[in-house]
Amino acid sequence: MGQHRSAILDDKPGQSPANRSLERGIEILRAFRPGSVLLGNGEIAERTGLSKSTVSRLTQTLVGTGMLQIDAQTRAYRLAPAVLSLAHAMRTGSHILTIAAPLMRSLAESQRINVGLAAPDRDEMVYLESIRYSRRVALRHVVAGQRVPMELTSLGRAYLAVAPQSRRNALLAVFKRRRTQWDVVSKAIEEARESVITRGYCFAAWQPEVVAVATPLLVSDAIYVLNISLSTEEPLKRVVDKFCSPLLALRQSIQKELDVHIRD
Repeated sequence: MGQHRSAILDDKPGQSPANRSLERGIEILRAFRPGSVLLGNGEIAERTGLSKSTVSRLTQTLVGTGMLQIDAQTRAYRLAPAVLSLAHAMRTGSHILTIAAPLMRSLAESQRINVGLAAPDRDEMVYLESIRYSRRVALRHVVAGQRVPMELTSLGRAYLAVAPQSRRNALLAVFKRRRTQWDVVSKAIEEARESVITRGYCFAAWQPEVVAVATPLLVSDAIYVLNISLSTEEPLKRVVDKFCSPLLALRQSIQKELDVHIRD
């Protein structure tokens, strides 16, 4: 089975051929993920749902515009340095990161924990910043740009709790199709939603001995999510009770500085 993740490639009413080409070109760039250093036209076609002829035409264009490089030996493609420069421009130009990162780092250092900031992208959450100060070495090292499942993580469930209803319903339909134990996952998502509404945060432990607490951060143009996580053998409730208040205080501090930034 291919890894085609989106239905947005279907033609839209009133959409020009130029717009369709742009959209499909972006889909090709999205096909590259960690572990996918080189992709051939066939692999890209499988991941995007595009025809091989369309992929062949667009990969040539992307090479010509500096977004892809072609490997001479394998005739496969890799992302070009220009893609990294776009990511750098996004990070340095983000007012939310400029404000949040120093406050996140201060909390991470003082509590010896991991603090993250993420945003939704389709049916996943993408870390915009990840500051790691956990006392114990975890099984994974999370960095900016890394994706995590929306439906399984505290980050994703906190987002779903405040997402517009139409968006939430569309995402739940996606999760229902791909999760065999949907009843269990659906119940956890709803419990997280109730926790966000009543307490301001939710929590999850979707990986062994890793506990994460998350809270949504609503700004004028987007929904972000903050989380605290750590690798620990402590009981879940004890960890959540200990770190929910610092997390909510962090959100309040960031929100306060954002409000000042908007007024200025």
